[in-house]
Amino acid sequence: MAKTIDARGRSCPEPVIMTKNALDENPEESFDVLIDAEVAVENVTRFAKNSGYKVDIDEDKDYFILHIQK
Repeated sequence: MAKTIDARGRSCPEPVIMTKNALDENPEESFDVLIDAEVAVENVTRFAKNSGYKVDIDEDKDYFILHIQK
């Protein structure tokens, strides 16, 4: 099961920093990031892709789920 980072309610750059910390801790591990702001979705997606990761995005009714994997 993938690790989940809950960044809902946090403003940038905090979701990006949380994602970076998770990538630094376990660079080969897949994980999900929960985000409720479109700007943060764009920023985290850009950061992850620039770091060599694949990002798939699902949308729940109140937030987004970013599936990040190597």
